Amino acid sequence: MPNDNLKPIRFDFDKADIRKGDAEILTASAKWLTANPNNLVLIEGHCDERGTNEYNLALGERRAKAAMNFLVSQGVAASRVTIISYGEERPLCRDASEKCWAENRRDMFLTKPQ
Repeated sequence: MPNDNLKPIRFDFDKADIRKGDAEILTASAKWLTANPNNLVLIEGHCDERGTNEYNLALGERRAKAAMNFLVSQGVAASRVTIISYGEERPLCRDASEKCWAENRRDMFLTKPQ
């Protein structure tokens, strides 16, 4: 289920690197997860519509893995984290514009009790 304590992060075009501002968001998420060890987290990797379906599924997976690796580096047990890529399948915005594409290049975080 969505969790207001775990904010989404965004990515630059065709990248899976964690940006500085997003690292701060992930650090806060790691602190919440560490303080709430009875929660599992699902990281969803998303892309904008540009690129093939196959490419975007792989890119979404790299983005989710990057966030997972960051959380694990902050002390979150890897066994609590699952990743999935939706590629371009679940856009937040459907306009063909850079502003819209930037919204769709994201990782989302869902939690559930163990």
